Amino acid sequence: MADTLPMTLRVYRKLSFAMVPLAPALIRSRLKQGKEDPERVGERRGLSLGTRPSGPLVWIHGASVGEVLAAAALIERLRALNLRILLTSGTVTSAAIVAKRFPPDIIHQYVPWDSPRYVARFLDHWRPSLALFIESDLWPNLILQASARRLPMVLINGRMSPRSFPRWRRARNTISALLGQFEVCLAQSATDAERFAALGARNVIVTGNLKLDVPAPPADPARLEKLMAMTRGRPVIVAASTHPGEEEILIETHRTLAGFFPGLLSVIVPRHPDRGNAVAGLVAASGLRFMQRSREELPAANTDIYIADTLGELGLFYRLAPIVFMGGSLVEHGGQNPIEAVKLGAAIVHGPHVFNFSDVYEALDKAGGARLAGHQEALVKQLGQLLADPAARDAAAANAARVVEQLGGALERTLAALEPYLMQLRIEMGAANA
Repeated sequence: MADTLPMTLRVYRKLSFAMVPLAPALIRSRLKQGKEDPERVGERRGLSLGTRPSGPLVWIHGASVGEVLAAAALIERLRALNLRILLTSGTVTSAAIVAKRFPPDIIHQYVPWDSPRYVARFLDHWRPSLALFIESDLWPNLILQASARRLPMVLINGRMSPRSFPRWRRARNTISALLGQFEVCLAQSATDAERFAALGARNVIVTGNLKLDVPAPPADPARLEKLMAMTRGRPVIVAASTHPGEEEILIETHRTLAGFFPGLLSVIVPRHPDRGNAVAGLVAASGLRFMQRSREELPAANTDIYIADTLGELGLFYRLAPIVFMGGSLVEHGGQNPIEAVKLGAAIVHGPHVFNFSDVYEALDKAGGARLAGHQEALVKQLGQLLADPAARDAAAANAARVVEQLGGALERTLAALEPYLMQLRIEMGAANA
């Protein structure tokens, strides 16, 4: 295979092999930054303390939290077929989410660094029967070595963003050599399908977005009741999954709105909880009063902003507030997934940068299920209207719920596309048990 690869991938493979001696320094740096689990760094080198279970093993890979959660319903359906699941991801937060929200029989591993030696160790140990890659986290050595082992690979929930497509089009030979290793490409939308096909993917099928079929996130009833008791009678807004550059806008928005809605509480949930102290510094500098959840503090009667800098509690705060601003949209991040908030009855407000979920937000906006705020003044206006008009708020939430229901169904279409592979695994299980 190496002789047929484009020059870019041949050079990449050599460089990634040559970089192995630098791994210890990289590990030390990432440990200092909190980006690695000190007890599991061996997994980054393809080492594992876990034992491969007997029988067929389905390997599912996603980059981080969003991709891992998108696979939750699919994983449940595969478990119902008595298939064992190996789930890989690349971030500490995604590993924590798997431990908190997935059944204990799901095997989680950190994806190995993309060096031929580490990837070979990983594949030799786990010997997966089927590989499902979520969205677009395409590591060349991982893909090429899996293909060399004749491992069937399917790209599921495939997404090719408006940013990535032009870049990959300029390197079409490279991306085509990678996408060509997948037997099937299941795309989120017709636009994604066209982009994947243009870049060399074969057997492209539009199945929809699995994130539309994710269940509503859970919440601990006792913790929810405690929060509701502390905030009862107050207007509450949640700003979910915020990014740097957004909190300053949200703080000023709160200051303006509080002049019209006495007792207003704004809950800021940073996308990365380790930014909680940085957000607290911004609020402190503004002169507003705040409490911080990571310090086990609860909002008091005079708290202006509650910083929810903990992991895996969005379900709690979506249930607490009827209005949710979706972060990552006032800055050019591309927006965060609004589906979980919609499923818990929230009226949605978002900024202009939502290209990660453009189809979803377009449908929500068109149906009146979400409101666009292009700048701070518009954000004040949209949030203020929803705070002042409960009927409009309820109508927006109902409209959003209808849109999500209409756009759903990706899980069933994905399972239908995977059926030939799942049937083969069932045959193998039957033969093993005979």
